[in-house]
Amino acid sequence: MTTTTSPRESGMPPDDWLDAALRTEGTAHRDEYVDDDGFTARVMSALPPPAGLPAWRKPALAVLWAVAGAGVALALPGLLNDVVREVLRILGAQPVSLAGIATAVGGLAAASWAAAAYTLRRT
Repeated sequence: MTTTTSPRESGMPPDDWLDAALRTEGTAHRDEYVDDDGFTARVMSALPPPAGLPAWRKPALAVLWAVAGAGVALALPGLLNDVVREVLRILGAQPVSLAGIATAVGGLAAASWAAAAYTLRRT
C-alpha cells in the first residue's frame, strides 16, 4: 500500500474543494478494486487492427484536385496571363544592383540558418 503526502508536505499549493472531494471519494473506494485477471488485455488483443486507408484514395484525391485546378483555369482564362504581366512589370521597374542582390542572398541565408536552428533545437 502506498502512502501519499499532503500538498503542504510536497510544497504544492493547497487543494481546492474539488480536489479534496475527489481525494476523499477515492480513499473511500480504494479497497473496492476488482482485479479483471487479464480480461482487458485479452479483449484488446482480440480486437481487429484499425482499418487502413483504401488504396484508391490518393489517386482519387489527385484527380479531384486536378479537375478543380482545370476548372479554375477554365473559369478564369486570362488571370494567369494578367498576374504574370503585372509581376514582371513591377519587378522590371525595380533597379537591380549588386548590393541589392547581396542583401537578398544574405536575408535568405539568415532565414535558412534560423529555420535550421529552430528545427534542430533540443527540447
